Order: sequence, then structure tokens, then C-alpha cells
Amino acid sequence: MDSGTKKFVDSWGMMGPVWGINASVARVHALLIASSEPISLEDIAERLGISKGNASMSLKELKNWGVVTLIKEPGDRQDYYVTDPDIWKIFIAIAKERKRREFDPVLKLVRESLPLIEKDGALVAKRFKDMDELLTTLDTLGEKFLESETVAKSILAFVSSFTKVAKTLRGKK
Repeated sequence: MDSGTKKFVDSWGMMGPVWGINASVARVHALLIASSEPISLEDIAERLGISKGNASMSLKELKNWGVVTLIKEPGDRQDYYVTDPDIWKIFIAIAKERKRREFDPVLKLVRESLPLIEKDGALVAKRFKDMDELLTTLDTLGEKFLESETVAKSILAFVSSFTKVAKTLRGKK
């Protein structure tokens, strides 16, 4: 592995836990992102200096996230792996899975708690109703954002236009 790829893989691996992803899983994905050719399980383990078991579990997790695909080469018994070349598809797949695993359960918990919380007084009930309203709004925005790469790009372009306007306005003061 060249030094640029190694630096990317190691840095991506260190950022993984910040995003709620195991460091080994993040490093395996980074290696696949930085590779133009499919890579075998054995090569992944060797290049990253991890066990084949760790590499296999990381690949399984990445397949569950929908960001890695198993490739069979004709006449070769080894399994090879690739990640989607479209970084937007990877981003959307990861965001959808994180929403499903992390955000949706919180929204469900708040909604299930509302009837119980209402008995604890007006102030607490209002907090939970406001939280439900906020989370529902974020859920609606998230669903729209995650609809497709085209929608996500459009929304980000729209939002980024506000930062350009804000910078222009700050410069005129």
C-alpha cells in the first residue's frame, strides 16, 4: 500500500468511531474506496495487518450497510470485494442505515412516551410534544434528503447558497 493510501486508510479508521463505525470496518471500507480493482479477503487482511476473521466481519458489516459488494472472478475460487464508485451512493446508503439504526428508534421512543409523559405535568408534556414535533420535522427532511442522490445534491446546493449569501452580507458590513 502506498503512503497516500495508508494515510487515508489510517485516518478514515480513526474517524470511524466518531461516526459510530468500528475502526476496522472503517479501514476496510477506506481501502476499498482507495482501490480501483476488487480486493480479496486475504489481500484486505494482509494490507491492513488484521486477521482474516476481522476482515471478514468488517466486510459483512459493510455489506449490511449496502456499501460493499461481493464479486466472483471467473475461474477463481476467492471472493473479491468492491465499493460503489459513486461516493454519493455510498453517502446515501450510510445515512439511510444510520437513520434507521439511530434516529428512528429515538423518534419511536418519544412517540410511545408521549401518552405516559402527559400525566407528569404540563411542562414535561410540552417538552415531549415539542421534541416530537422537532424530530418529526427532522424525519421528514431526512426522508426527503435521502430519497436520491439528485435530491440530496439539490438540497445541499440550496442550503450552501445561504452560506454564500451570509458571507457576502458579512463582507458588506
